[in-house]
Amino acid sequence: MKNLNKITCIKVYQVELTMKEGHYSWSTQSFRSFDSTIVEIETSEGIKGYGEVCPLGPSYLPAYAEGARAGIEKIAEFLIGRDPANINEINSIMDNALKGHPYVKSAIDIACWDILGKITNQPVFNLLGGKLQNKIKLFKVVSRDIPEIMQQKIIEYQDQGFKQFQMKVGAEPSVDIRRIRSVAENLRPGNILGADANCGWRQHDAIRVVKAVSDLDIYIEQPCPTYEECSVVRKISNLPFILDECMDSLQSVLRAWNDQSVDVINLKIGRLGGLSKAKIIRDVCVGLGISLTIEDTWGSQIADATIAHLAHSTPREFHFQSSAFHEYTKVLTAQGQPTIENGYMFCSNKNGLGITPNFDVLGDPLSIFS
Repeated sequence: MKNLNKITCIKVYQVELTMKEGHYSWSTQSFRSFDSTIVEIETSEGIKGYGEVCPLGPSYLPAYAEGARAGIEKIAEFLIGRDPANINEINSIMDNALKGHPYVKSAIDIACWDILGKITNQPVFNLLGGKLQNKIKLFKVVSRDIPEIMQQKIIEYQDQGFKQFQMKVGAEPSVDIRRIRSVAENLRPGNILGADANCGWRQHDAIRVVKAVSDLDIYIEQPCPTYEECSVVRKISNLPFILDECMDSLQSVLRAWNDQSVDVINLKIGRLGGLSKAKIIRDVCVGLGISLTIEDTWGSQIADATIAHLAHSTPREFHFQSSAFHEYTKVLTAQGQPTIENGYMFCSNKNGLGITPNFDVLGDPLSIFS
């Protein structure tokens, strides 16, 4: 029987995600809001799927919000008339139409998974391998600030029920050492802390910091911009290592594993190009015995639903932690987002991603391709 379910329309929305705490700071950067792109794909059968991509500003990764929307314009015409449920073909078409720029393709890929779930009457986590854990362990970000404020935040967040934390560092090394010590000293027994530099240190600065905090029970995350620099720091450190920004492909993951340069990989869905490629890397990491932080660069309720479905379908013993961005933003882009309780996130069992967009917030689409 011929499949009549074809892509008839792609709509692109833009929304500014403002921060509840006024700003979000890491390394040497600070933002009061982030520019998010939300995609709606409609099929000939009237089924609609949604995806979101939100780069963390224009200078964090080789990605920026306007670039996501410009890239979608380049590839949209090639997708009209195609079967959204044939997700491998959709990704092949996007890769042939636009070399590189994986973040451009992420929201489209996610929207197709949402559609596939609705067509098959299943939540996306079933399609990604099944529900392997009922609740998703979250980490709470302690945004970079003066040591005293970061110290207050770790106490406050632990009172809220969180047990895993990612503190932002990556600025002046001597101050970062004080930041790490002041936060670590207030970490309650059994709780977990990572110091995430987000590429902010030069190699010699990173070596100074990791040596100065080597007596603490913490993780070090992405101290330097390049894999090569991080690998040098790893060799002189006794602390467990998380790699993030330089893990941008399956090849980079395999290289880090082969070099014994990583203990946990931070898998960001948008950086890899969507759920399809994130799933491949997730499954390879599980096969290699590498644990995973599963998240994205940033986003709202739609991005969080995507993160939750991938995390729910990841074996608990290989899932280190995840993030929930709608905790940090004032903006409600969708209903049906994952719920948060005592440091855990729980995903909807509804078909697809389980979310319903809030068009009062999204407004009119910036672009329509049909």
